[in-house]
Amino acid sequence: MNANLLIPAFLLAAAGTLAQAPNYPTIGHIVRTDPRIDKLIPKDAKIEVLATGFEWSEGPVWVKNGSYLLFSDVPANTIYKWTEKEGCQPFLKPSGYTGLLPYGDEPGSNGLTIDAQGQLIACEHGDRRVTAMPLSGSGGKKTLADTFGGKRFNSPNDVVAHSNGSYYFTDPPYGLPKKEKDPSREIDKFGVYRIAPNGTVSMLVDDLTRPNGIALSPDEKTLYVAQSDPEKPVIMAYPIQADGTIGKGTMIFGPDGLQKQGLRGGFDGMKLDRDGNIWTTGPGGVLVLSPKGEFLGHINIGGATANCAWGDDGSTLYITADMYLCRVRTTAKGW
Repeated sequence: MNANLLIPAFLLAAAGTLAQAPNYPTIGHIVRTDPRIDKLIPKDAKIEVLATGFEWSEGPVWVKNGSYLLFSDVPANTIYKWTEKEGCQPFLKPSGYTGLLPYGDEPGSNGLTIDAQGQLIACEHGDRRVTAMPLSGSGGKKTLADTFGGKRFNSPNDVVAHSNGSYYFTDPPYGLPKKEKDPSREIDKFGVYRIAPNGTVSMLVDDLTRPNGIALSPDEKTLYVAQSDPEKPVIMAYPIQADGTIGKGTMIFGPDGLQKQGLRGGFDGMKLDRDGNIWTTGPGGVLVLSPKGEFLGHINIGGATANCAWGDDGSTLYITADMYLCRVRTTAKGW
């Protein structure tokens, strides 16, 4: 699928054909609450729309070995590939559900990441598992985990890979056909899990109502989890112990911080930059927080925003927001 086919007429009129980029249409605006945001996002930065027409775009990840972006369209059960030259093309379908019968409204892959071996790690809603697939050489997809204590996960949502070979992921009910009320649910918690290098699965957090986005600090000593429950929107930080388990969590940003900015809703995906600043999708766009949880600014796209990822040389923030794939060129550096 060419990106031109995904851009509606009014955006094409503004941008010309995407085959002749770089003049992409723009959307939204950047809110500068704290002067420190100016060191992270240039004052002339724009929110560019690279492609649109998706059902619900999610889970972007930059593939350094090949210089391209992968991201999920969860309802479409498809992973797309985007490059500046070729725009968007289907990369993998089915991406998260391989069954024959219809399966809910979010059957596909969601969160994606690349591990230290260069494998694509995917959270798959419909097949209720976390998988690994090589992006170079030979070999097919393999299941890293699909059960805990002999019971199937709800719908793995987002994942992050640690350099020691372990994976951390969240498991809310969003991919189940009837969500939290689905009769096929086997685990009564919406947990945060770890897959150890030897394949052992452990539940690390069991007291969050809707764990969603997940990320590591630059030194890999802190695990961050974002909650998408609009009644309990929090970002939690957990110290990672030497054995890969975690200590007691601390809320570093929550409903009071949102209310102070006039924002309502839950959090979704997130990434950190090399200085420990937190870039989390939330109400209307991407919130930028200091390592201490201070609100610095808001990449206000104006609608539901799912996830983000660093790409190019590490300073471009790619954003999946409902029907859109967007980007903002920053002066921060991802890792």
